[in-house]
Amino acid sequence: MQTVNPDNYQQQLDEKLSELHTTFRDIPLPEKIEVYPSEPLHFRMRAEFRIWHENGRAHFAMNETGQKTPYIITEFPIGSVLINRLMTSLTIKINASSILSRRLFSVEFLTTLSGDALITLLYHRKLDDEWQSAAEALQQRIGVAVIGRSRKQKITLERDYVLERLHVNHKYYQYQQVEGGFTQPNAGINQNMLAWSLDKTRDFGGDLLELYCGNGNFTCVLAQNFNRVLATEISKISVRSATANLYSNRIDNVIIVRMSSEDFCQALEGVRPFRRLQDIDLHSYRFSTIFLDPPRAGLDSLTVQLAMKFDNILYISCNPLTLRENLKVLGNSHRIEHFAVFDQFPYTHHLECGVLLKKTSL
Repeated sequence: MQTVNPDNYQQQLDEKLSELHTTFRDIPLPEKIEVYPSEPLHFRMRAEFRIWHENGRAHFAMNETGQKTPYIITEFPIGSVLINRLMTSLTIKINASSILSRRLFSVEFLTTLSGDALITLLYHRKLDDEWQSAAEALQQRIGVAVIGRSRKQKITLERDYVLERLHVNHKYYQYQQVEGGFTQPNAGINQNMLAWSLDKTRDFGGDLLELYCGNGNFTCVLAQNFNRVLATEISKISVRSATANLYSNRIDNVIIVRMSSEDFCQALEGVRPFRRLQDIDLHSYRFSTIFLDPPRAGLDSLTVQLAMKFDNILYISCNPLTLRENLKVLGNSHRIEHFAVFDQFPYTHHLECGVLLKKTSL
């Protein structure tokens, strides 16, 4: 497994930036690329570990690709300080209880900058009343919400979410982050991405179309820069969280529709009607900007064609390779005004990028 050495962090980041310049060598980037380094340690807010049973004890473990025997994990330096503290106490409690340890095969941690945490225990057996009693005692002792999962079974003892508070440009935003839903793993870098996006769209005005809105991570922050926001998301869990987060942050100029980006593009182009849009007058919107935060596969061709019609495109990408392919096409109608790099995943080859494009005059 890769060694985490904070002394080598800057060197690794420089190597990733060099590779980025090579990847985008045929794309006209701005002269200045903004770079947002991560904290070198304790930056990751969530983690999942395999449980390895050996000599009557349960251990946290991870597998190297292609290796059957896992590595025993006693500390996790890239994980939040809270994850590391909980790992120590949870190991002791699990090994002291045959009920909790029996056929336990994985543990997931979800933590926040604000000090909240949630632990999910995953089993290869049906969970019964005896397990629930033991888990409730565990929850009380460690002071953290616990969930139990097995096949077709989920037992929530207290709650299935954490509450995060993110600080962006002198203001705090509260987010409900649900177990099993997508959240940005590096909260510090997430704050950087939110602040950068807010700053770059500050004077745009008009209405915003956001595709892939998730739990409203960007929506809650960007809404203040626009008259109205129409956001789409396909995941039910994320839509529920986004709705709760808009309410918590007292944001009332956003409508969220549970649709895929492909379906919404068809609706906006008038290809066919959709029942979920029957109460929304799409033609009343005066969209100036489209915001895109797609999965690693990047944008499909239909969404790219739609984006080319907007004055401004704000694009957050977790995959420089698919971003490059999308920018090749978007470059036919837009120019890149700003380009930023967010090192969300230190000690890996992954980089998060932010791009602001403006429509060129014909």
